[in-house]
Amino acid sequence: MNKSVFRPLFFLFFLTATTTFAIETEIEKEVMQTLKKNILAEASWALNQAPVTVTASICPRSAGTKHDFYSEGDYWWPDSLNPDGPYIQRDGMTNPENFVAHRLAMIRFSKIVGALASAYKLTHNKKYINHAFKHIKAWFVDSETRMNPSLLFAQAIKGRATGRGIGIIDTIHLMEVAQGIKVMEKDNAVDKKALANVKQWFEDYIAWLTTHQYGKDEMEAKNNHGTCWAMQVASFASLTGNQAMIDFCRDRYKTVFLPNQMDTDGSFPLELKRTKPYGYSLFNLDAMVMLCQILSDKDNDLWNYQTADGKGIEKAIGYLYPFVKDKTKWPLKPDVMYWDNWPIAHPFLVFGANTFNNAAWLSTWKRLDHDPKVEEVIRNLPVRNPIIWF
Repeated sequence: MNKSVFRPLFFLFFLTATTTFAIETEIEKEVMQTLKKNILAEASWALNQAPVTVTASICPRSAGTKHDFYSEGDYWWPDSLNPDGPYIQRDGMTNPENFVAHRLAMIRFSKIVGALASAYKLTHNKKYINHAFKHIKAWFVDSETRMNPSLLFAQAIKGRATGRGIGIIDTIHLMEVAQGIKVMEKDNAVDKKALANVKQWFEDYIAWLTTHQYGKDEMEAKNNHGTCWAMQVASFASLTGNQAMIDFCRDRYKTVFLPNQMDTDGSFPLELKRTKPYGYSLFNLDAMVMLCQILSDKDNDLWNYQTADGKGIEKAIGYLYPFVKDKTKWPLKPDVMYWDNWPIAHPFLVFGANTFNNAAWLSTWKRLDHDPKVEEVIRNLPVRNPIIWF
């Protein structure tokens, strides 16, 4: 019998005229139980953290203001033959002298809101909302500390560019902020005026992402950058209720990402050509899965959608899973950096397990590292709190 017949049992939605009630699956319960202790510990830490936004650190090399996010191209280095000249590229090799303070602040912000929203979902304690919104208002509302809703100065390169479209990938860490707000927004403890201002910030950022040339360039990127553009826009549009962009991202998944990024065996050829093929394959699969998680509903099932030649997300997870379960089976050369730090508890394992009722994927997810400490790994793991996405 076709196993797809049974899948709806693990992903049900019952509708009334005004409300959607999600049925909690056994896998979701198991995930919550697995993470509960760590969630409450992280939330306890988060409750003691003061807001730190982009205005707390200013890089003299930035061409922007104190309210503009700034970062530098990872793989660009001083030219030993011309030390004062433009930087040169060393693909896959991260320059440790780059300015990373804004990235770290955004990741910290994401960790704080993600932890507090997760704890709120477990306990419904309003203290988590109150503290989360101190950070949220500092980043998006307060005129002294807010970040501008644009990314004009991300992944700059000395002597070559004050900013680039590929820098848009840096804001993937705002996704769990947006999702955390969705989890908390209906509680009466939420400041509704602040919430409206925050949603307007995300709408302004969506507008920039879809109209500025940097955003257009990133949208058209052929590899994980294009996937991550859509993943972000889908996440932010889900918060603001921007149906046009939600529909656009769904269409892009079906007509661009599956046909052009995935091979018929489920691999991602453009990622496999990189100097870090293992890490990039994991990263792109996480992004593809998050598109399915964010954009699927009772009328749009991206999880089970397949192209005419059989490309679909289950096949992509199936391709990479054996190399996650046992990395020694990886057929290519090890990544040039961070090879020893992958894999970790990837979103594609837990959300794939939940959708396709795959106990093996869940078991592997449970035994992998849920709290990585390596900065590069965290930077490439925007979804660290799965329970807020169920």
